[in-house]
Amino acid sequence: MHNHQRNVDAARREFLTSSASGLGLAALGSILSSDGVLSSATAAEGGLLPAQQITHFAPKAKNCIFLFQAGAPSHLDLFDPKPKLNQLHGKSLPAEIVEKVRFAFIKKESAVLMGSPRKWSKHGECGMDFSDFLPHLSKCADDILMIRSLHSEQFNHHPGQLLLSCGRASFGLPTIGSWLTYGLGTESQNLPGYVVLTSGRGSSGGASLWSSGFLPSHHAGVLFRNQGEAVLNLQNPDGMSQDLQRRGLDSLKALNEERLAAKRDPEIASRIASYELAFRMQSAAPDLIDLSSESAATLAEYGVGRAQHPEATGRGNVAEAHLTFARNCLLARRMVERGVRFVNIIYEAWDQHSSLDADLRYNSWVVDQPIAALLQDLKRRGLLDSTLVVWGAEFGRTPLGENRGGREANTGRDHHPFAFTLWMSGGGIRGGQVYGESDEIGWGVARDPVHINDLQATLLRLFGLDHLKLTYRFQGRDFRLTDVAGKVVDDWIA
Repeated sequence: MHNHQRNVDAARREFLTSSASGLGLAALGSILSSDGVLSSATAAEGGLLPAQQITHFAPKAKNCIFLFQAGAPSHLDLFDPKPKLNQLHGKSLPAEIVEKVRFAFIKKESAVLMGSPRKWSKHGECGMDFSDFLPHLSKCADDILMIRSLHSEQFNHHPGQLLLSCGRASFGLPTIGSWLTYGLGTESQNLPGYVVLTSGRGSSGGASLWSSGFLPSHHAGVLFRNQGEAVLNLQNPDGMSQDLQRRGLDSLKALNEERLAAKRDPEIASRIASYELAFRMQSAAPDLIDLSSESAATLAEYGVGRAQHPEATGRGNVAEAHLTFARNCLLARRMVERGVRFVNIIYEAWDQHSSLDADLRYNSWVVDQPIAALLQDLKRRGLLDSTLVVWGAEFGRTPLGENRGGREANTGRDHHPFAFTLWMSGGGIRGGQVYGESDEIGWGVARDPVHINDLQATLLRLFGLDHLKLTYRFQGRDFRLTDVAGKVVDDWIA
């Protein structure tokens, strides 16, 4: 490089990083965005640009609460009644149906169909079917879109959870919440745009289910804990005043901004954004998790503080999950009120290969009341119209009984990706309808199949985003949430 060009570049960097010029930082953010180094949302959250959004349509939803039921509940015992399956209870399927199917644990040669002992009734003006395990949620039928024709190609937990969260069953990819905050940013200045709340045993996918992948790291989900500090290492150590911390952060920010101008590395912008957000969260997070301002009636409605179920049993009965799940649902409403874009509530309890009847009764009891309260609370406050609530898991459960060696046969169900149920509410969804249909025993899709990528494409559409256009260039390729698949299901959209 000629000396003259070096001098020009040096002068340019000096101007852009000058502490006396706010215009310099704005210009820097604009240049990095136009060069593809930063998205507009990244620059905004890093304090470099005013908030901007990459919307392609008029959005119907502003926030999303994703109720992820890790482990996969049995749709055949909760949402999709199958009288024919009960009639065929104990019968074998024809060999040509099962011979080419891969199961996680079922032994094909001795597998038989297993009916459901659940009692079913219709609810709401729409007449939607729910089992007797969901007495509270069934009251919300007219606000729910029930999708009974989901299908996937993944039959084990971690790959299935990655597909649902990331669009492909691969590591290193951004999750739905990361894509939304990348495209839309966040309305909250004092809380993360993407928050994760957990209860139960812990999902198979772990932190890979809230990773930012190759997107800038400040788009990753922030895990809030159930005890102690909401976020680890958020509080100052003893002896450090807020003023001293602020002066240290200002010095660190100046060094990082200088480095950002020289290297144009988006992770430096993420570092700046993370430090600043953590500083603001020191006052916002304690206020958020303090439920003392909520009325006794609201706490009781969600089931916060309720007594344990008299027949608590099985996978869901871990570390007072019934209390943490109820609290997490209430926290999700409070987060939406404060502008958090995406809240992922994970409850791992549903992998019932045995003791299905007892365990499913308990797990349903844990989630039924808090989720119904969340929907009703959002609706009362005028938030449901702009908040998309999604309930789902990585797959469903097979109509065949689990017959794994070493366990009592036919008391549970194996993994089943060929047809399963997911429901949505609010956020521009047409409630009070059932979409799609599984066959008469719940084995495969009989009408209106919906792949996981179709679900993701439609979710983005509700937020005003075109899944074909929301891309990020990485290693020479334009990536998107739905990869090379996905189509919007227009019938779901109000």
